[in-house]
Amino acid sequence: MIDLGLNKNATRMLTGFIMGTVVLSCIMAGGLWLLALLIFMLIVGSREYVKILNHKGFYPSLKVIYLTEAILTTVVYFKRFDLVAITLTICAMASFMWVLFRGRQPYIANVATTLLGMVYCGWFPLHLLFLRDLSCDKYDSGLGFVVLMFTAILLTDIGCYYVGSKFGKHKLAPVISPNKTIEGSIGGMFFAILGAVGIGLYLDVQWYIALFAGIMCTVFAQIGDLCESLIKRDAGVKDSGTSLPGHGGFLDRTDSFILTIPMMYYFCKCFIFHTEWISTLTGYVKGLF
Repeated sequence: MIDLGLNKNATRMLTGFIMGTVVLSCIMAGGLWLLALLIFMLIVGSREYVKILNHKGFYPSLKVIYLTEAILTTVVYFKRFDLVAITLTICAMASFMWVLFRGRQPYIANVATTLLGMVYCGWFPLHLLFLRDLSCDKYDSGLGFVVLMFTAILLTDIGCYYVGSKFGKHKLAPVISPNKTIEGSIGGMFFAILGAVGIGLYLDVQWYIALFAGIMCTVFAQIGDLCESLIKRDAGVKDSGTSLPGHGGFLDRTDSFILTIPMMYYFCKCFIFHTEWISTLTGYVKGLF
């Protein structure tokens, strides 16, 4: 890990600022810049994921995961959604064949963790491209909602850390992550919802839609954080890596986004950008009576 000669909090803030600037710039630019950012995330995140599982004695195939991610990234970028199912199907079969021909124990765990890696490190983050490219008559793109999501997640992280460190007494998940508290979780939710509603008002979204989006983002951000902690705890490692000063590994910094990104995409698609199904459903229900 790079030694910057700063205390832990200063190092953490500096690293977070640099990361935030780079990520936000790529998201604002969209197109190939966002694609390059996601490819970097997939490569580094997948490598850290495999190393974590190796500590447990499992050996998922990084090559199969990379192959799946490369195909999925191409399919998603060119909007060939009809090829997603066949890609996942063939690559799932490839994970079985890899175990069959390599013949390394534990067979079941190696196949299962390879499949998990495809989805967790590849398919979920790629939904950021879907979210960014959403469009309708009212909104040219999903950029504003990506910013809303990132704001809610970052405020969740900040709120959980500072409120938890000052007022935290009751453990949220003592077995999985002993340092997290219920008070910190509530504090993170409070600031995330405020930020989401503020961004929502700027985007001219109904306050209750922005409120629900904020709640959803902060809940899944914290669940995503706990899920990664669960994997690390089970594997017996403290951090996913040492690539980010003050934060540990790359997965340690992005775990809150992995589950939130697809949830935010499907929420925005169904309730903000394409709401025709609501009118259809309402008309159908009225027709029943």
